[in-house]
Amino acid sequence: MIFRVLAITLNTYREAVRARLLLGVFALGLATCLYAVIVASLSLHNEVRVVADLGSASLSLYAVVVAIVIGSTSLYRELEHKTIFPILSRPIHRWEYLIGKYAGIVLTIAVFAAVQASAVLALLAVESGQPPLRVVAVFAGLVALLAVMIVRARTTRVFVLVPWAAALPLAGWLLAPLAPEERRLVVASAVLAVCEGGIVAAVATLFSSFSSPALTATFTGMVFVIGRSADTLAHLPKKLFGDAVGAGGRVLARIFPNLHVYVPARSLLLGQVPEHPVWRYVGAAALHAVLYVALMLGIAVLAFRKRDFS
Repeated sequence: MIFRVLAITLNTYREAVRARLLLGVFALGLATCLYAVIVASLSLHNEVRVVADLGSASLSLYAVVVAIVIGSTSLYRELEHKTIFPILSRPIHRWEYLIGKYAGIVLTIAVFAAVQASAVLALLAVESGQPPLRVVAVFAGLVALLAVMIVRARTTRVFVLVPWAAALPLAGWLLAPLAPEERRLVVASAVLAVCEGGIVAAVATLFSSFSSPALTATFTGMVFVIGRSADTLAHLPKKLFGDAVGAGGRVLARIFPNLHVYVPARSLLLGQVPEHPVWRYVGAAALHAVLYVALMLGIAVLAFRKRDFS
């Protein structure tokens, strides 16, 4: 079972990495990092904070975009090209196939977030006083290492990005010791962005199990907007909206995932809230994501099991 799910996971990841749309989102993410440097240069002695804040915000935004785009199109592409039929004709269960597709999406989000987080950490290192030549030399060496790995691994060159992407944030972390709080903010934001992306991807997987890509993207986007507004919906003032609207807002806040958990206040990620230690908070948020993902995937498996492909 594990090997069948792993095979679907790696195949989904390979297709996602090769998609031109994902490459466009990745380029947009790097452009946002460069924009953060421009904005930081206009601030007054707040360069490190601006780079960390804009970089963390872009991490969260683009991780959700990747989750919606891939989650809405991955399964439909298999149906459109009719590649799903020879796969399901083999000894593999539908739920294994669906779990593998979801795991491939999450793996893609994690690689995407790791590379973008390393870019933010590199800029953070430069803004905090690290010699630019040292930063450029380290990352140029990593890029050269990637090139060598790609040349040597001809048949698995797409998958070498996974361990390479895991090493990038570590290099960025070691290069930014002069900004310990800000680099912790960036790394914690990256982990939370992957968790939020995992929830959004699970919602997209659920809708894609019985719907078209356009409707899947629309419904998933609506869930994301409502989830980010869950705290606001749960505390709508009765004097302005009335009892009925307030009750409806509280119901929506209970049904939909509270995605505001994954974009906490800056002070919390900086470790300035003693009652909420950073990594304990991140762990609790990750556990919340796992539970909600399990629920969504359980419903998706039931819907996909009854889907007629004829």
